[in-house]
Amino acid sequence: MADVLTHVFSTFIAKGGQVNHVSGTLSSPCSALVVGDSTMSRSVLLLAALTAASRRGMKVVFFTRTQIQTLPQSVTSCLPNLSPDSLKMIKFCYPRTLEELLLQVASLHEPENTSPTAPSLIIVDRLQNFLCGPGGGGGFHQGEQSCAAHLAALLLDTAAFLTQVLERRAPWLAPCRLLASFQPECEVGPADPGSSPAVLAVLDRYFTARCTLDRDESYAAVAAGLEDVWRLDLSGAGPMDPSDPSDRADCTTQEWQLVVFTNRSMEFRSV
Repeated sequence: MADVLTHVFSTFIAKGGQVNHVSGTLSSPCSALVVGDSTMSRSVLLLAALTAASRRGMKVVFFTRTQIQTLPQSVTSCLPNLSPDSLKMIKFCYPRTLEELLLQVASLHEPENTSPTAPSLIIVDRLQNFLCGPGGGGGFHQGEQSCAAHLAALLLDTAAFLTQVLERRAPWLAPCRLLASFQPECEVGPADPGSSPAVLAVLDRYFTARCTLDRDESYAAVAAGLEDVWRLDLSGAGPMDPSDPSDRADCTTQEWQLVVFTNRSMEFRSV
């Protein structure tokens, strides 16, 4: 999935910017985890979905608990000529619980979801909302690490299965990519301080790349008078070795800035 993220950042980069594409080979199926602010990460996910559908002809399945009534202006400003046919390539699904999400992901193996064309991109928005306990009491599910591993394994297994279907029927759309977002702190309440890093460590073992969103509060960003400036670090060299926490240290990294202007337009800049 890092190839789609790189394509998104490169497509919408500010004029005159220079882009060095992520080097190295990511294993198939490709997968990436967007980590950071949930509002900005959703914008990145939506832009990836719309770009994949409109510019690469990919069928997209987008899972989220929060119903999407309208697309953010910052996203639509990047694609002003978006056609209704492109939107039809994206299927939005709204599971309410982890169990519903697991069932809906598993259903992607069924023939009605692979005909005439299987999805080329699976997106899961805000994984933490599915892993957090219900009822607003805060914290992750009991056994949150095993839940995260189960969900990530099913997502990767489904992507691998869909890749095989695509290779038989539409090889130009293969492999099936996987993109998900995760905010370390649960949004339904304060998480157990020890749970969030542990869950993220589990997810890191399954996803081949990570895109980290950090707000840029430097003097230069503030002086520019922009509403939001975010630093994006896209890194990936395959799943981590669970026995070696420093395994990600040798990953290839590409850096961008995501700039959201006060008029809600959005652009990317190379660093």
